[in-house]
Amino acid sequence: MSITKVQSALLAVGLLAGQAALAADPSGAMLGRTCAGCHGTNGVSKGAAPSIKGLPASYMDKAMKDFKSGQRPSTIMGRIAKGYSDTEIAAMSEFFASIK
Repeated sequence: MSITKVQSALLAVGLLAGQAALAADPSGAMLGRTCAGCHGTNGVSKGAAPSIKGLPASYMDKAMKDFKSGQRPSTIMGRIAKGYSDTEIAAMSEFFASIK
């Protein structure tokens, strides 16, 4: 089955609406899934990256903002943190802090 131009347009509008909703009210759990590649599922690392599960939200928020600004040196986290807004960083910080 091929996708028609109308279906493609509707899909694009739906994706944009979803991105706008996430930007307006980001889910820390959804955003936190992007961290799993290095920090493990739910922030429990099985590799070289530190576990972030249960860290105080204030600590993680500051660390992410310091990575973002370049105040905290890093190899990769600075580049990753620059992709998040302060609202998204706060949501992820709260999510990881809530995992016990």
